[in-house]
Amino acid sequence: MTGPAPAVAATRVAVRSELALLPEGSTVLVGCSGGPDSLALAGAVAFEAGRVGMKAAGLVVDHGLQADSRQVAQQAAAHARTLGLDPVEVVRVEVERGGTGLEDAARVARYEALDRAAERLGAAAVLVGHTRDDQAEQVLLGLARGSGSRSLSGMPRRRGLLVRPFIGVTRLETEAACAAYGIEPWHDPHNEDTSFTRVRARALLRRLEDELGPGVMGALARSAEMLREDADLLDEEVRDLRPLLGEQPWSVHQLLELPRALRTRMWRLLALEAGSGGGQLSSAHIESADALLTSWHGQGPLNLPGHVRVARSGDHVSMVAARPVE
Repeated sequence: MTGPAPAVAATRVAVRSELALLPEGSTVLVGCSGGPDSLALAGAVAFEAGRVGMKAAGLVVDHGLQADSRQVAQQAAAHARTLGLDPVEVVRVEVERGGTGLEDAARVARYEALDRAAERLGAAAVLVGHTRDDQAEQVLLGLARGSGSRSLSGMPRRRGLLVRPFIGVTRLETEAACAAYGIEPWHDPHNEDTSFTRVRARALLRRLEDELGPGVMGALARSAEMLREDADLLDEEVRDLRPLLGEQPWSVHQLLELPRALRTRMWRLLALEAGSGGGQLSSAHIESADALLTSWHGQGPLNLPGHVRVARSGDHVSMVAARPVE
C-alpha cells in the first residue's frame, strides 16, 4: 500500500500540528481563493480534520476585481468541495479603492469576510495558505521599506483565530500537491502584474536564488522567525511599561529615559491607540515622532496615518485624532 505523494504528506503534516492545538470537535474555516496554496490547504485540512473528528468548512471570497471573478469563485468552491470541505460558501465583497492601494483594500475586505464567516460558524480557527515563499517576500518588502524588526519578522504563524499552517511549506510543494490531487488551480493574473510591489519582489527573489544559489527564501523565512521572537519580547516589555506613562500629555524626559529600542515601539503603540493603522505606520513616521524628543527646535505638529496628530509643547508631547480635511 503506497502512501500519499510527498508534497501531499508535507502539507498534511503542517496542518496536523496546528489542528492538534485546537479543542476536540472544533470547526475550522479555510480561506480558499482557488490558487495552488489554498487548494493544497483545503485538501490537507479536510483530510486531517476528518481524522480527528473536526468539521472543516471553506469560504471563497469573490472580490469582483475581474470580469470572470464570479466563475473563478464558483470553480474554487467546487474544487474545495471535491477535496472534502463542507460546507463551502462563496461571498461577494465590495473592495473600496481608497488611498491604501488595491491590494490592501482587497485584503481588508477578505479578512472581514473571513471574520464574519468564522463567527457565524463558531470556528475555532481560520486557516489561510500563506507559504514560506510569501514569508520571504514579506521580509524583502520590509527591507525595502527600511522597516524595523517587527516588519522584518514577517507574518506570524498564529494571530487570534488566524492560522498559517504553510508558513514553512514551499510554493512548489503546494503546486505539487494540487497536481497529485489531479486539480488544476487558478492562477491570479494579478500575480503577473508588475505594477504591484509584491509581484516585483517575487521576481527579484527568483533572481536572487539564481544568483546566490537556492536557499535564499528559506534563509529569509528563518530570519523572520528569529526576529519575531526578539520583537515579541520587546513589544511585551513596552506593553508592561505603557501604564507608567499615564495619560497624555506625556513627559519628554520620561520618554527619553526609555532605551531607543523600547521608545520607538512605545511611539508605535501610542499611535495605534490614537487611531493610526498599523499597516500604514512606517519607520519614517516613527523617526519623525521621535525627533520631537531628540531634536526639537519648536517645529509644529506632525501628522501620522489615520488623521493622528502628534505635537510637542514645552516639556510634554501629546497625540490626538485630528478631524480630516474636507
